[in-house]
Amino acid sequence: MGEAVASVILVVVVPLLVVGSVECECELKAIFNFGDSNSDTGGFYAAFPAQSGPFGSTFFHKPAGRATDGRLILDFLAQALGLPFLSPYLQSIGADYRHGANYATLASTVLLPNTSLFVTGISPFSLAIQLNQMKQFKATVDEVGHLDPKLPSRDIFGKSLYTFYIGQNDFTSNLAVIGIGGVKEYLPQVVSQIAATVKELYELGGRTFLVQNLAPVGCYPALLVQLPHERTDVDEFGCLISYNNAVRDYNNMLKQTLNQTRASLSDASIIYVNTHSVMLDLFQHPKSHGLQYGTKACCGHGGGDYNFDPKLYCGNSRQINGSTVTASACDDPYNYVSWDGIHATEAANKLITLAILNGSYSDPPFPFHHLCHLHPIA
Repeated sequence: MGEAVASVILVVVVPLLVVGSVECECELKAIFNFGDSNSDTGGFYAAFPAQSGPFGSTFFHKPAGRATDGRLILDFLAQALGLPFLSPYLQSIGADYRHGANYATLASTVLLPNTSLFVTGISPFSLAIQLNQMKQFKATVDEVGHLDPKLPSRDIFGKSLYTFYIGQNDFTSNLAVIGIGGVKEYLPQVVSQIAATVKELYELGGRTFLVQNLAPVGCYPALLVQLPHERTDVDEFGCLISYNNAVRDYNNMLKQTLNQTRASLSDASIIYVNTHSVMLDLFQHPKSHGLQYGTKACCGHGGGDYNFDPKLYCGNSRQINGSTVTASACDDPYNYVSWDGIHATEAANKLITLAILNGSYSDPPFPFHHLCHLHPIA
């Protein structure tokens, strides 16, 4: 394994194994998540039922509303804290919100879609909408929570972890239209909106916030296929230099803004999580982490270096030269970083979660095992 992430995994796995038989006691009683497809546990498909296989095939053995083959970082995080998988806020059947709620939906953005600042958008559930859903949820709990066994207690909001994994769609969905320069112009507003949301959640009682930065999208097979670029813009690992540099600029801006927010909310823990560094190492050195393929999608069509065809997305079929062709999944997703050219595999999500739990990729460092008896992640 790569030296950096290997040390993280060793540090985390040992305490997990030691405390695995101990009944979980955790100061964090719930998780409330805000995000896009990287942390959507079924919200989008609860609103727009359509998902089919091979999504979910590794862990759930059927489509489970996740844009991957199995579990997301959010799922692993909940398991480590001894909490159940989060029910999507939009799920009306079988939802249980005693340990939090997930407002994330596929294709969500930080900024409102279809504005002068945002060229394209799919999901209507922007961060502002997700925040309003959270406000409504809290109002419902305060009013009738004691009457509904599927709702948490009124004091849950100060004992919860508030997680953010959003902003990727603000960045990627406009690249082909207005380019990197155009995208950079409104990224400060994306960062400001995230910080403002943290402050509003603080007013609702939140005190512990975990904000993940943007992944190195210049290594995504989908972008490598779809975005125009010169050969000189590809680094030694096969990733797009200019796009990854733009992501780093955004991440630095996000970190600085969260530092300012932290200073203004002295009794809150506002944690900036450098998911980018962990993922970049996975893309650049997959074999060092027990994987085989970095910038090649497991589920796709076309083979080659990327196995991604924008006209035939993972799980879909179409007629080509009189024959039905399907973008199918590989037999070994555990060897891949990229599931479908856009989202990470369960294997990659697990490695990223271990790094997050250790706290060394967080600013300030936030070792979860100081707050909880962590459950082992299988």
